[in-house]
Amino acid sequence: MEQIELYTDGSSRGNPGPGGYGVVLKYKGFMKELSAGFSSTTNNRMELLAVIVGIEAIKNRELPIHVFSDSKYVIDSITQGWIWNWVKTGFKGKKNKDLWLRYIKSSEGLNIKFTWVKGHNGHPENERCDTLAVAAATGTNLGTDSGFERDANAPSTLL
Repeated sequence: MEQIELYTDGSSRGNPGPGGYGVVLKYKGFMKELSAGFSSTTNNRMELLAVIVGIEAIKNRELPIHVFSDSKYVIDSITQGWIWNWVKTGFKGKKNKDLWLRYIKSSEGLNIKFTWVKGHNGHPENERCDTLAVAAATGTNLGTDSGFERDANAPSTLL
């Protein structure tokens, strides 16, 4: 069966700290790589953003998509259905609401399967994504993760 393979990884040099994501898309022998870095973010945000950016880059919305990630945070949140409980509670006490809502919008109507792969274990595409993510995180052209900045600068609700 034809499918698009989406490999992802995120990196953060400190948590929070400079971070980046790496994406490898594969379909019928073609390959596309995507990456970007941010001046201040978290590893979980970059892991999730990699999946989102990869999905958003796919033009053919009819083919099944097989996502491979080494992030238990991302994989379990989706496959275990935690994300839908967070939606019901308005993401109360949960981080990365902006990215989870973006994921929901980007994945709407798609046939997506998720597979966890062990990171730093010699998986060629995962290793390539890690290389892209680290290079983006340590690069000089770092963007602003506005969702992270907004949350980091929000007043604390704890008394």
